[in-house]
Amino acid sequence: MKFLIDENIPYAEAFFSSLGTIERFAGRELKAEQLKDVDVLLVRSITKVNDELLSQANKLKFVGTATIGEDHIDKPLLKQRGIEFSSAPGCNATSVAEFVISALLVLHDRYNLDFINKTIAIVGVGNIGKRLLQRLNTLNVDVLLCDPVRQDNESDAAHFIDLNDALARADIISFHTPLTRDGAHPTFHLLNENNLPLLKDDVVLINSCRGEVIDNQALYNHIIWREESSKPAIKLVLDVWEGEPNPMPALIEKAELATAHIAGYSLEGKARGTEMLYQKVCALLAVPSTIKLSTLLPIADVASTKLAQDVTTTDELKKLVHLVFDVRRDDGLFRELLNSNGFDWLRKNYPTRREWSSLQVEIEKRSTNSIDLSKIGFAI
Repeated sequence: MKFLIDENIPYAEAFFSSLGTIERFAGRELKAEQLKDVDVLLVRSITKVNDELLSQANKLKFVGTATIGEDHIDKPLLKQRGIEFSSAPGCNATSVAEFVISALLVLHDRYNLDFINKTIAIVGVGNIGKRLLQRLNTLNVDVLLCDPVRQDNESDAAHFIDLNDALARADIISFHTPLTRDGAHPTFHLLNENNLPLLKDDVVLINSCRGEVIDNQALYNHIIWREESSKPAIKLVLDVWEGEPNPMPALIEKAELATAHIAGYSLEGKARGTEMLYQKVCALLAVPSTIKLSTLLPIADVASTKLAQDVTTTDELKKLVHLVFDVRRDDGLFRELLNSNGFDWLRKNYPTRREWSSLQVEIEKRSTNSIDLSKIGFAI
């Protein structure tokens, strides 16, 4: 069999080389002629799988995306052509949740913003939103949930609130929706010129799902209006942008933290996507899936630490979290290298980042009012 695999999908050789030959490609540069005689195509979110791309795909049996998002895939077309499809739901949910909390801890550092005592709205409560919710619940944070799709389809949905209500009440708003343009609840420009005025004066706004979920021009205009009206600035954390790979330079300047669509780019998150696709391909071929991700992941550079006592404060949590991952690293690289190297170069050359589970924490003295580190992802 012939596999055509995005160059940013890790461990592809380890998982798939026993099943056939592997050819790598750059995500935005894939051409239709490259799919001739290809059996399996594995992509990430920057590759549009559509009729034009598949025009010469004469043997294609399976398309997989090593991401949770599927808006770049023409799924009806695949079904029409009898091509099996799979995404990797939940593969990077932990990574994105940890990105959000790392960012909030940076804002705590800069502004003494103790997010544990704020109200946080999660907009989109799927795999990622649930993972973030679980960590925030462990930290006893007041959380508002907005997910109209789940609200419409679940019998016990009283805990969900309207988007406008969430925008008006929350001190911190974090977006985790898919990108959809139709249906009962499209998410394209979910935050726009009509509802931006609902935001609190000193709000923190985080987007780590899809850039088009927020109308970037409307957001920029709103920020300028706040400046001209001497209103408090929005504390803006943007990992995703309209117009990728060409984000709006003026909006970057207004962001507290700006990164290159890498919230889900932990080594574990990307590698889980590869493993999930490997399992799908093995099922399609009716062969056993014998390779396990746990045998491939290396020991982290910082693999263990010893604490004299339990973590009980935001400051103590910040030190532990940033021992594993501090989003300021990625913000610095983004601002320094974007213009000279480009958005996709930053993603392709993203330095290794590990999840909190890679750190073994030994605690000498336990206390009753401590943060349960095991429930937010550390190995204790």
